[in-house]
Amino acid sequence: MSKETSKYNAFTFFKLPAAWWCGVRLKYIDEQKAVVTIKHKWFNQNPFKSMFWAAQGMAAEFSTGTMVINQIRDSGRKISMLVASNKATFSKKATGRITFTCEDGHLIKDAIDKTVANGEGQTFWMKSIGVNEDGVVVSTFEFEWTVKLKK
Repeated sequence: MSKETSKYNAFTFFKLPAAWWCGVRLKYIDEQKAVVTIKHKWFNQNPFKSMFWAAQGMAAEFSTGTMVINQIRDSGRKISMLVASNKATFSKKATGRITFTCEDGHLIKDAIDKTVANGEGQTFWMKSIGVNEDGVVVSTFEFEWTVKLKK
């Protein structure tokens, strides 16, 4: 899979259709940072006319997972990845366009290097912060990723 944002966005259409229909779109990615947006719409809202927490979670997870996918591919090894757990906090109603940014890409390479070196699975936490169009934090998600060599 390419590092290009358009290819990831096409990937969501075919492999993660719920995320695509909810409006999850990758806007930027490099080794250290990924930016994903989602816009509050009728079909991703809760009864309180703000964005449903699960829609926010899809965008937040995508901002972390895309970097994990890229670094696994760059390693040239067959490595599985999985979210083991997650935490979320909500501080304001999510309306309008919400931008999730993760800047924890530096954690991935170390975990991949360790799992390749010792053959044992590794875990690490990545944080994605969602802000509204005014720059106000609406939610913060943390994902515990696991990586392990495939046999």
